[in-house]
Amino acid sequence: MAVSTTGMARDNVSVLMPNEIAKEIIKEVSQTSACLSLMKRLPNMSKGVYQMPVLEALATAYFVGETSGFPNRKKPTSEVWANKYIYAEEIAAIVPIPQAFLDDADYDIFAEIKPQIEEALGNVIDSAILYGTGAPATWPTNILDAANAAGNNVILGTSADIYDDVLDEGGLVSKLEAEGYFVNGFIGALSLRSKLRGLRDADGNLIFNVIQEQAKYTLDGQDILFPLNGAIDASKSYLIAGDWTKAVYSIRQDITYKVLTEGVIQADDGSILYNLAQQDMVALRCVMRLGWQVPNPVNRIQPTEANRYPFGVLTP
Repeated sequence: MAVSTTGMARDNVSVLMPNEIAKEIIKEVSQTSACLSLMKRLPNMSKGVYQMPVLEALATAYFVGETSGFPNRKKPTSEVWANKYIYAEEIAAIVPIPQAFLDDADYDIFAEIKPQIEEALGNVIDSAILYGTGAPATWPTNILDAANAAGNNVILGTSADIYDDVLDEGGLVSKLEAEGYFVNGFIGALSLRSKLRGLRDADGNLIFNVIQEQAKYTLDGQDILFPLNGAIDASKSYLIAGDWTKAVYSIRQDITYKVLTEGVIQADDGSILYNLAQQDMVALRCVMRLGWQVPNPVNRIQPTEANRYPFGVLTP
């Protein structure tokens, strides 16, 4: 497919990226981001704020004949609801593209650009959700800090081995089960793989037989994801366990894009990475808006919200 920017208006982005390509990127971002691939997606937001009713108190039941003072009389019961909110915030990615690349008809431009956009968006989303890196003030407390505040953390080496740290009585999974959650997924650092590969049972057999399972790792029957988008910080977490059905996200705005033909692209420290005019480049700027939340409704195992959180962390 030949693409030329000759005579192209700066905002005429449809020449560079058709709408169906943008939709494909949104679909792939939900997979590139480990968090979004596990979390529940809500319907797209129609406004910048999404209000969710969250159950705060449960209904009660009783034996009618045993009602104190009023035999055989049925008492009323009620459920209490409160609101939590998802705030859609803007996330952007910029992909610098050499002009010569655009003018070369032999390249599949979209195939080259899409993975960069998907990886960049997945990185910033996971970093914000898991560690709070660059997260907007309107987003909920990141998973690492919230899990630590709830006491849902285990230090690596607390038990005999990693397996016990995660799955034994008093381990990471049992902490969440004690709060009424069923762990259905894990996100691990790549450096954890080597530690898991060396685990053996009492007879000296390898616990993780990864050859037959094509390097697929599971704990307690649940898959472990090892993201390659660079978001996982092994100095903060080796493994994040959780009931991912209790975390939700919603998209307010699918990806929009704009071709930049002038200006500079700067690093966080202010240094110039690219000067588009001097280096004969253009830049594709992609923007999307989304938000997430942990509703954390009451459950019968742990009714006190301050004492329950659906995620836990295995820390260095």
